[in-house]
Amino acid sequence: MALHGHKLDWPALIAAIVVCLLAGAIGSIFTFSAIPTWYAALAKPSFSPPNWVFGPVWTALYILMGVSAYLAWKQGKKADFALKIFGVQLFLNALWSFLFFGMRSPALGFAGIVPLWLSIAYCIRLFWPLDRKAAYLLLPYMAWVSFATLLNLAIWMLNG
Repeated sequence: MALHGHKLDWPALIAAIVVCLLAGAIGSIFTFSAIPTWYAALAKPSFSPPNWVFGPVWTALYILMGVSAYLAWKQGKKADFALKIFGVQLFLNALWSFLFFGMRSPALGFAGIVPLWLSIAYCIRLFWPLDRKAAYLLLPYMAWVSFATLLNLAIWMLNG
């Protein structure tokens, strides 16, 4: 099977997806215990989705992120810096869960989600000349983190 003019490297593709899913798993360590307790007690805006939405959405996004990273990686050495920025945004993604849920602080969460948003935007910009599909695959993630930024800010304002 070929993807984007390249032979598909299944182990590398699976590894890229697993790395992204692991970032999500690390973040979920802080999230799962806080959702039925601390998060449930917070005042939330009317546009806050039901809790069950977050797991499937994030799982799909981590898979798209992994495919995106794989496509960038297929570009070789010229993708090195872009993949480092991808790693930064992945770290910031897990950090946000710790700040918001682990520290139980919407204020710290907001302080962490802004650099996450900026790093995703930068990653898309860096992926664009390497592989446009890789950049496009990050757009749903960017959209969701944009929504999450607004949600985080609203929760902070309602509970500050």
